[in-house]
This record gives sequence, C-alpha cells and structure tokens, in this order.
Amino acid sequence: MPLRNRHLLGLEGMPKEDIQLILDTTTSFREVLDRPIKKVPTLQGKTIVNLFFEPSTRTRISFELAERRLSADVVNFSADVSSLRKGETLKDTARNIEVMKVDMVVMRHAAVGASHFLSTVVNANVINAGDGTHEHPTQALLDLYTIREKLGKIEGLNVCIVGDISHSRVALSNIFGFKTMGAHVAVCGPRTLIPREIEKLGVQVFCNLDDAIRDADVLNVLRIQLERQDRSLFPSIREYRQYYGITRERLKKANKQIIIMHPGPINRDVELSADVADSEHSLILQQVLNGVAVRMAILYLLGTGK
Repeated sequence: MPLRNRHLLGLEGMPKEDIQLILDTTTSFREVLDRPIKKVPTLQGKTIVNLFFEPSTRTRISFELAERRLSADVVNFSADVSSLRKGETLKDTARNIEVMKVDMVVMRHAAVGASHFLSTVVNANVINAGDGTHEHPTQALLDLYTIREKLGKIEGLNVCIVGDISHSRVALSNIFGFKTMGAHVAVCGPRTLIPREIEKLGVQVFCNLDDAIRDADVLNVLRIQLERQDRSLFPSIREYRQYYGITRERLKKANKQIIIMHPGPINRDVELSADVADSEHSLILQQVLNGVAVRMAILYLLGTGK
C-alpha cells in the first residue's frame, strides 16, 4: 500500500501503518548506504527543489545526499539570494519554481504552517523539513528508526524528551510519532520551557531530571532554542546545566542502560556533557547516518507513489 497522503507535512494524525511503511522501507535504503556504490536510479528524471528559508546544516545536507543517492536532479534555493529579498511572496516563489516542472519540494520555513500552505498552491509533493516551532517530521522518523534499529522495538518503551520543549519542532513530532508507535512519552525541563496543557497530548511532565531519568529507556535531549526566545526563560546557562544537563553521574544513578539521542547541533557541556555525547550511551552519529536512509525512503515513497 502507498502512503495515504501525497505530502509529508507532519506526524500528527499520520496512521501507524504509514509510519511502519516508512520505517520498513528505510531498512532497504540503509543497506544501499553500505554498498561501495551508494546510488540507485529510483528517481532518475525527477526534479527536487530544496527551499530553505532558515539556516540548516544536517537536514539540508541529509536531504541533498538522499536526493542524489536516488539519482534525482537537485536544485538548492537560498532565500538570501532570491527574489524574496525584493518582496516576492512565498506563493509566487513556489509557483514560479513549479512552472519549471519541479516534481517535489522540500521546505524549511520559520512560519508555522508554511509547508501546509505550500501544499495548497503547488502540484508537486511537499515535504516539511521544519516549520517554525511546529513540526519536524523527518527528524522524528529517523529517531524512531534509530531506536527500532538499536532496541528492536518501539512499543512499550519509555521515551523522555528533555530540554526546550516550547520552542522545539522536534519535540512535537517526536510526541506524535512515538505515541502512535506505542511508546510511553514524557517531557522534562524547566516549567518555563514546557507548554501549558501539554499533558493533553498524553505525555507525562517532569520538572526534576533525576525523576525523569529513573523511568526512561531513551532520553532525547534538545538544544536550548535561544534564537526563538523573545526573553530570558531561565536564570543562566550555568543553572540550566546544573539542573537539566545530562551527565555521566546522573546516568549512573539509573542503574540501567539509557539511550541518548540529540537532533543537533549540540551545546556541549550545557544540555549534554561531552563525555556522554561521545559515550556508549549515545546514538547521535547513528541518527545522522539513518537520517539519509529515512529521507531516501520518504522521497522514494512519495516520488514513485508506491
């Protein structure tokens, strides 16, 4: 069965079967990345535009690698050197690009809902690479795949998302994705960085990190999104590190193996100590590698309709 939606805009409401299909398809493309020749002709003749209106390193490179591994023609769009600086609207930019016979658009934008809007004005498949503080679905999918690859399952696991929940698009997609796949999800951070009434999404809320670690199988640690905060929401970086930084000492108290994940970039020795980031607990580099395979799977499923 193909995916039910011709766009990937978010994981909210996405059926479990669709997520399962993406994860299963990822396994095939993960094998491709281990071959001497890491390229297949699956999307040969397709044109994909990467529309990034915000700075990005990992996500943009990961998508571009995935597209080129599938033999697609790739066009990279930079807002800094585009007609947007002359006052052109997103709608006009998108339609001008589409009239050039583009098949798929990957977009990151600071505005919540930008990818949903784009999907209503173009005929191309749209993939959300992050919209404001809303969702980042491909990051959550690679997180799901990485956990399944490491532990062999997702259902029944205790997953805790730690850090700046309010300003993170990764957090929301992780909540939707992990809950759909049967995991128990919690969030942990200063009360000022946790959205009001987030419990309505079916998550447990911790403000004490040691309590959160005691129950967790997986900690997905988030960066403090200072660039999205319009005021100071905690006293200092030093105090944040003291109460919410993941250190070896804290992990030892749990008396069990806990998986550490992080979407990057890492503020070393702030939300995550350097020795933990590079430790046997960490799957951070595996997340980066799996990100290419997950995005290959998504591009394949949407681009071929299979």
